[in-house]
Amino acid sequence: MNQEIRNKYEVVIGLEVHAQLQTESKIFAADSASFGAAPNTHISPITLGHPGTLPKLNRKAVEYAIKMGFAAGSKISEYQYFDRKNYFYPDLPKGYQITQDKTPICIGGGVKVKLSTGEKVVRFHHIHLEEDAGKSLHAEGSSDSLIDYNRAGTPLIEMVTEPEIKSSEEAAQFMTEVRKLVRYLHICDGNMEEGSLRCDVNISVMPVGSKVFGTKVEIKNMNSIRFIQKAIDYEVVRQIEAVEAGVKIIQETRNFDPATGRTSGMREKESMNDYRYFPEPDLVPLHISEDLISQVKTQMPALPWELFEKFTKTYGLPDYDAGVLTDSREVAEYFDATCQFTKNYKAASNWIMGTVKSYLNDNHLEIEQLTVTPERLAQLINLVDEGKVSTSTASQQIFPVMVTDTSASPLQIAEAKNLIQQSNTDTLQSLIDEVLAANPAKVKEYKNGKKGLLGMFMGDIMKKSKGSADPKVTTALLQKTLDSL
Repeated sequence: MNQEIRNKYEVVIGLEVHAQLQTESKIFAADSASFGAAPNTHISPITLGHPGTLPKLNRKAVEYAIKMGFAAGSKISEYQYFDRKNYFYPDLPKGYQITQDKTPICIGGGVKVKLSTGEKVVRFHHIHLEEDAGKSLHAEGSSDSLIDYNRAGTPLIEMVTEPEIKSSEEAAQFMTEVRKLVRYLHICDGNMEEGSLRCDVNISVMPVGSKVFGTKVEIKNMNSIRFIQKAIDYEVVRQIEAVEAGVKIIQETRNFDPATGRTSGMREKESMNDYRYFPEPDLVPLHISEDLISQVKTQMPALPWELFEKFTKTYGLPDYDAGVLTDSREVAEYFDATCQFTKNYKAASNWIMGTVKSYLNDNHLEIEQLTVTPERLAQLINLVDEGKVSTSTASQQIFPVMVTDTSASPLQIAEAKNLIQQSNTDTLQSLIDEVLAANPAKVKEYKNGKKGLLGMFMGDIMKKSKGSADPKVTTALLQKTLDSL
């Protein structure tokens, strides 16, 4: 698109992010909420809305929603009630969805995002609780639709932003931060491929400086941050080109095709009146007590930005290290725990981002599955700092043993494998004298200015010591010896 034309328009984006809450059971029934079961096995008369059944609210879902509100800086509503959102679709067994329309559990708040142009807080309008719908399955080559109701009734929070996101980059960074946040809180696994975190994207364009939003188009059920970016970029161009050509934008729901990178119309968007909201008569109003608020506050973990500040200010890490370590709560907590047993915080960071991460990646493990505890890793770091083993020896020969032998300390492993560095100057001097005596021509070249031969001498000394010579002490002693010849 011509940049001059693009610059005439302002993009307005709002996101509706759905996060499945990691409760054991559904929000209004005792059915399992776990993912991956055979179709229609996690259902009951309550999930299916049979006559005479009554829903009962899952307290844990309420607590999880409050956690998200705390993390976002939202106001927690004291009094709430649930509503029926009426619409007919094959994956909605009751013919309505129980949600919060007029009284969402969390009001306001927001999430800070880092952009190429700086930082910005994307504000929430509200966060509300609701139940998920089932899932329609379309077999290739068949005109039939199959319905799996396992997901129906799974607890959701829907996080609705203010319409103030201005680009696909901003939307992608926001989703990245939300995914990190729900994982930190342990309220949602953030798995977008499985649909446990997904979002609807609302997009419109308007002339720069206009106070009136353009017609909003919604792209449904986006389950990839990369696809969200692509869908927004395509839709912005489509809408601007339509407006420039005098074509009216209709309020509709559109689908995104990852294969083509294009959106296509699905159906015209319903207005709020079409849903015929009214209070859910089978659920009593919800009162959030001060006791519950206090209880949930005590369960709150340290949040990513709090740990980032601690790692940079208390531990003195570079921003890059702190950013990598705080990307995952479990990694951040492992690093923080390691720092309780060593003062070499940068070495701890290097080990976790290097050797530890490589081991986990190679073995398809998460850090929670690592058999090397933070205390034992710190012991290994301290062993290197004390000059007893080199970093390469620690990484290549001691750490692999620590993974399988969880009882032996790093020092015990080093002693058993004869890896303790030799720093006795008399012993080292003997090795140096042997190597130099065996290479008189090379010594002469060194004395004539070929200083690169120092590495060759060190290599021979390390071979003779079977890697046990302390490199730092040996190098200093070797240079002193050569200078005295």
